[in-house]
Amino acid sequence: MADQQNFAEQAMEFAPQLYSAAMRMTRNKADAEDLVQEAYLRGFRSFHTFQDGTNLRAWMFRILTNAYINSYRAKQRRPQESELGELEDLYLYRRLGSMETAAASMSAEEQFLDVFTDDEVKQALEDLPTNFRLPVLLADVEGFAYKEIAEMLEIPIGTVMSRLHRGRKAMQRALYGYAEARGLTRHLDNEAPES
Repeated sequence: MADQQNFAEQAMEFAPQLYSAAMRMTRNKADAEDLVQEAYLRGFRSFHTFQDGTNLRAWMFRILTNAYINSYRAKQRRPQESELGELEDLYLYRRLGSMETAAASMSAEEQFLDVFTDDEVKQALEDLPTNFRLPVLLADVEGFAYKEIAEMLEIPIGTVMSRLHRGRKAMQRALYGYAEARGLTRHLDNEAPES
């Protein structure tokens, strides 16, 4: 059992990460600040239930995520489930043109992602429906494991994996649109075999 007197000392180091995640969740500075404040208040009140030696960062993110979900549900009664349709694997990768200008010392992933601006990637993430955005945010931005995300969102691991897959594919489509607008894509019509 943790001592509430140590809460601020131990938990405040995660405030910037929690605020960043809250901004991505709410898309509004004031709402993000309120959400982080609510998470810290709930964390302080229930810190006596925190088990020493476990992951305090994950515990605080779970509180933040639950506070967001509760406020979201209160606003909309029930989160609207969105369908993203069938999304092809490697959608973006298969449609991007050559990246000859990328530095030879960069990894393939770094070269690939270097094509997009931070704003484009953030916008693609923010445009995802909430039920897909949260798993992508928690896995790809915050680095939580599937099991931790499943516990935070109170959904099965299989649902986490499915939502991550579909959310990532939707982001690929959005990023493809940015790449296409900047002339970085190949025209697939020209590659189709002649009949």
